[in-house]
Amino acid sequence: MAAAEGVSPQQYYIQHHLVHFNNMGEAQGKIADFSFINYDSLFWAIATGLIVIGVLYLAARKATSGVPGRFQAGVEMVVEMVADQAKGIVHNEKSRLFVAPLALTVFLWIALMNTLDLVPVDLAGWLFQVFGLAGDSHNHGPLYYHRILPTADLNVPLGMSLCVLLLSFYYGIKVKGGGHFVKELFTAPFHAHGIGALLLAPANFALNIIEYGAKTVSLGMRLFGNMFAGELVFMLIALLGGAWTGFNALSIGLGAGHIVAGTIWAVFHIMVILLQAFIFMMLTLVYIGQAHEGH
Repeated sequence: MAAAEGVSPQQYYIQHHLVHFNNMGEAQGKIADFSFINYDSLFWAIATGLIVIGVLYLAARKATSGVPGRFQAGVEMVVEMVADQAKGIVHNEKSRLFVAPLALTVFLWIALMNTLDLVPVDLAGWLFQVFGLAGDSHNHGPLYYHRILPTADLNVPLGMSLCVLLLSFYYGIKVKGGGHFVKELFTAPFHAHGIGALLLAPANFALNIIEYGAKTVSLGMRLFGNMFAGELVFMLIALLGGAWTGFNALSIGLGAGHIVAGTIWAVFHIMVILLQAFIFMMLTLVYIGQAHEGH
């Protein structure tokens, strides 16, 4: 690919891989621009979500009361792990009937989306070129821009964290009642009586709004930041292999460094993938569990 004027080939390579396949056909210039629809993020997020639902459905359908096979045993281990976490955080038994399966789905869904980061950076682009869908730097095909990792798109983690926020509101209103839920917004965390309660009401309301906003933003940004950073590291490692110029000492050294660094980072990144999925699941349980409790 030819680099843009004033941009090195390395910079152009990274910039190219950070542009989504969207309805505008160009990079998003602002942090928040709702006119952009990232079709690649939507496709891979929905596809991985359907895979998770399909696997869980298949496991439930083939479950037996006898000695479980490897597939059933693996699924049961994950289900029991999530159920134990939910039992320790969400004490309302009726709520757990929905919250535990939700946490299980969130954990597996995010883990699978994160796993897409292990797919070689240029594999999708190469396949699209083979089938004539990518084009080149002069004649862009429909899939010239494409990012395979949904959780490195800020819209996806923030969208999921907004759903957690809405569920927190839902359970807060359901468990406490609408009136008591609204009352808590103005009477906690600083409790007072009489004129003191009226004076502290604006401060309490502001603090509660800030708390809900901070929880939502931090939940989404934590996942996005870790996965976006991991994606950038994979791109930088890919540049080592892209520096090949022939059978000389420098090229062989960079090629070997590409393989070694890529392998080490991929192994380490597996822990990041699972850890970020687990953290998001746990915070989902914590926030929904807090919605059941009064200040």
